[in-house]
Amino acid sequence: MTEIYDVTIIGGGPAGLYAAFYAGLRNMKTKIIEFQSELGGKVRLFPEKKIWDIGGQPPITGDAFIKQLIEQGLTFHPTVHVETKVERIVDQLDGTFHIETNKGTHMSRSVIVAVGGGIIQPQKLQVAGVPKEDVQNMHYVVREFEQFRDQVVLISGGGNTAVDWANELHGIAKEIHVVYRGENLSAHEAQVEQVMKHATVHTQTHITQVHANENTNCIENVTIEQAAGEKIISVDHMIVSHGFDLDQTLQYDVSIPLERIDHAIASTATGKTDMPGIFVAGDIAKYEGKVNLLVGCFQDAVNAVNGAKLHIEPTASHVAMVSSHNDRVQKRMAVEARKNEKSLV
Repeated sequence: MTEIYDVTIIGGGPAGLYAAFYAGLRNMKTKIIEFQSELGGKVRLFPEKKIWDIGGQPPITGDAFIKQLIEQGLTFHPTVHVETKVERIVDQLDGTFHIETNKGTHMSRSVIVAVGGGIIQPQKLQVAGVPKEDVQNMHYVVREFEQFRDQVVLISGGGNTAVDWANELHGIAKEIHVVYRGENLSAHEAQVEQVMKHATVHTQTHITQVHANENTNCIENVTIEQAAGEKIISVDHMIVSHGFDLDQTLQYDVSIPLERIDHAIASTATGKTDMPGIFVAGDIAKYEGKVNLLVGCFQDAVNAVNGAKLHIEPTASHVAMVSSHNDRVQKRMAVEARKNEKSLV
C-alpha cells in the first residue's frame, strides 16, 4: 500500500528545502520530489556566483549556500525522490492528493508547490556554426572561474547574470567582451557601472556566427554584427546567458481550480491557493507584495508549511514554536553534542 505523507513538497530548491526543514519542526511526515538529479534548484546554475542579499549571511557562493541549505533541509530526514518529474496532481476527495510522476504515484494529505518558474533549461545559442554536440569551451553554466584564468572570454547577454559573471571574472580573465542586442545593459545599475570599467561592452550587437575547430571541438572565433559592420573576435571561452526555457507541464485535475497568472499560481500572502490543501512557495507564488528574492522564498515556505499543518490538523498551533524552545531541535542538539563528545575521546 502506498504510504501517505502529511505534506509533499514539489521542488527541491531553496523554497522547497526550507519548507522541508520547517515541516520537520512541525513534526510533519515530509516528502520532497525533485526533477533534477540533485537538490538545490536554480542556484545550482551559479555555483561560483556570490549571493549578497540574504539577511545575516555574509556574501557566499551559490555552491556553499546550497550545501548549507541542503544540510538544513534534511535535518529531520524527509523522504527525497530526485530525477522524478511530477506530471499531474489529482484530488481524491478523501482528504488526500494523488501526485502522479514518471516513476509512480505518491499520496499526501497536503501539497506545497515550490517549482519556481518550472523546470529550467538554459536557452541555447541559435546561430550558424554552433555544433550539435557539446562544445568544450561554450558554457551555459559557469561551475568554476579558474578555467578562465588569463583567457579571452566572450559573454553573450546583458542581464543580471551575464553582467555578474563579467564582474566576477575581472582579475581572472585576460580580456572580457560582453555582447548584447539591447541599447543598454539591463542589469542592476551598480553592476553595470562596474562592468563598464573593465570589460569591452558591445551593445546593439548580435552574434551571427561561431567558428569551431573540428579537431579540438572548441570555438576559436565569433562573428558579431553592429552598426559599423561585422567584426570577428578571437576567443578562448564563450559564455551564453540568454535566460531559460521553462517546462511548465505539471497538470492539475479539473477538480483543482488553481488560478494562473502568467507562469505563477495566484495565492494569498500566506501561500493559500484556491484549492484547500495545496499551497505555494517561492517564485511560483503570485500575490500582492510578493518579494522575488531568496529572502522572500523563506517566508513563503514558512507560511505554506503552517497552512499545510492547519489543513491536516485544524487544532494545531498557527505557527511552530521558536526553534530554541522546539523539542525536535533540542533532541537534535543533544544528539550532535553526544557525537562531538565521542569524537573527542
